[in-house]
Amino acid sequence: MMTSQTHYRQFASVVSVSPVAIDQQRTLPVLNTENMNQQIVLKDDAGEFTVSVFQGPDASRTALFAVGGGGNPCRHTPLLKMLAEQGCTVVAPHFERMTSHLVSAPELALRIRRIRLALDYASSPEQPVYGVGHSIGASILIGLAGGQLWMHDGKQLEFDAGIRIERMVVFTPAMDFFAAPGALDEVRTPIQAWAGSLDSITPPLQTVFLKSSLGSFVDARFIEGAGHFSFMNELPPNVVDTVDEREFFLAQLNLEVSKFLFC
Repeated sequence: MMTSQTHYRQFASVVSVSPVAIDQQRTLPVLNTENMNQQIVLKDDAGEFTVSVFQGPDASRTALFAVGGGGNPCRHTPLLKMLAEQGCTVVAPHFERMTSHLVSAPELALRIRRIRLALDYASSPEQPVYGVGHSIGASILIGLAGGQLWMHDGKQLEFDAGIRIERMVVFTPAMDFFAAPGALDEVRTPIQAWAGSLDSITPPLQTVFLKSSLGSFVDARFIEGAGHFSFMNELPPNVVDTVDEREFFLAQLNLEVSKFLFC
C-alpha cells in the first residue's frame, strides 16, 4: 500500500510486479454494471436538478459523491461503479458548470443544499455514509464533516452540516475556504487526500495545509506529474492529461480508494 506523500512512480513500482502478484494482493470484483446508473430528477426552490444513483448489489452503505466545478459526476463513472460494486448506494448530484474560479456564496450554498436533498432522498438513514469529492466538491464534503467554509469576502457561509461521514476521499481539495483560524477544528473524519504536482488550480500546498491542520486524520498522497483533472476518468474538453500511464493509474487509484474507505 502507498504511504503518505508517495509519488506515482513509486506507486507504480509497488503494484506493477506481475498480474499474478496483483491478483494475490487484492483485485476489485467484476460485476455487470451496464444498468447500474439510474438518474432521478429532484426539485427545490431553485428548480429541478438531476441525481445519478448507482445501486450496488445488497447495498449496505451509502457513498456520497460531490463533483467538482464542471458539475457532471458521470465523468467519474468507473469510480462510481466501483463504489457501487463495493456494496454502496452511490448518490451523485449534477450541477451547472461553474464559470469562475471565484465561487460565490449562493453557488456554494445551492450545491450544499442539493447534496443534502439528494442524500436524504436516495439513501437509507440507517446506512453509514462515506464521502468522495473532487475540487470544490471535496471542500463541500469537508464542510459537511464539520469544517467552516469562509468566502472571499471574509464572511463565513452558514449551513446545516448534520451529516456523519465515516471516512472520505478527496481529490485536489480547494482549501482556501478553510484558511481562517480554527476552521478545521471540528473535523474528525479520516480523510485520504490526493494532490497532483502539476495542479495549478488547487496546488499541492493546499493538501499540505489539510495534512498539517488535521495531522493523523489525513492520509496525503502526492502524485508526480498529475494535474487537477488527472483524477477524472473522462477529461473535460480540450484538456490533455500529463500523468504517466493514465489507465493504469486510474485503475490503481480505484483500488487505493476502496481500501481506504472499506478495509
